[in-house]
Amino acid sequence: MKRGLYVPNFGAFADAGAVARLAADAEAAGWDGLFVWDHVVRHEGDFPLAEPWVLLSAVAVATSTMAIGPLVTPLPRRRPWNVARAALTLDHLSGGRLVLGVGLGSSRGPEFSRFGEETDPRRRGDMLDEGVAVLRRIWTGEVVDHHGAHYEIDGIRFLPKPVRPEGIPMWAATEATSGRPVRRAAVLDGVFPIGIAPGDVGALLASVRDAGRSPRQPFDVVVTGTPTPEPWEGTGATWWLRLLPYDQPIGVSRSVVDAGPDGRPS
Repeated sequence: MKRGLYVPNFGAFADAGAVARLAADAEAAGWDGLFVWDHVVRHEGDFPLAEPWVLLSAVAVATSTMAIGPLVTPLPRRRPWNVARAALTLDHLSGGRLVLGVGLGSSRGPEFSRFGEETDPRRRGDMLDEGVAVLRRIWTGEVVDHHGAHYEIDGIRFLPKPVRPEGIPMWAATEATSGRPVRRAAVLDGVFPIGIAPGDVGALLASVRDAGRSPRQPFDVVVTGTPTPEPWEGTGATWWLRLLPYDQPIGVSRSVVDAGPDGRPS
């Protein structure tokens, strides 16, 4: 099971330079990845906030081996072709280390309602599915003609293609162990279950298999929510992410990072 860091894009982490330095130290300490939240405002209150793709670009330049990516980008409030361009740029900047996390976005707080964005989760689900399909077509490098319920692309070719021949991996978020979000994840490269317990991973993977995913196909299960990875060992999880606190000085997170993924200084 790989170990990574899960970093808010606000509060203590709104400084791209500080996050880049933290990422470089994390890579040296043996962490396998660093993944950044994607928010434009927070329901808890007003905080300094950084654009996640800019944060990730700073991280890409400061590191050379760790996986990076947004976890998760609420695709229904971002134009999919803009996400495709940003992802391709970051994929090449990082040498093919990008993983793209996608989801509906949270209905809590003002991120949708206060900006005139779609607030209905079912309709956002439709936008997400169509947006994912658009991304996958764009990344083929072929001319894209797409005329869907939510998005239009009329004969545009997007270059360069992703670094890896198989494309940019995508993980889909879910707050349940079954249902439409899990079926969505099953046709992608992994699932990011939010708020589930270690004992729920088996049911989640069963739902993934029921959706048609072969156990022989590589598939990531990315978990967080515990201060150590031990509760997830042997559950089927492939990544454990340590959440860093946005409301504490960055020095608190630095001590966690420097201790390494096993809690011992490198």
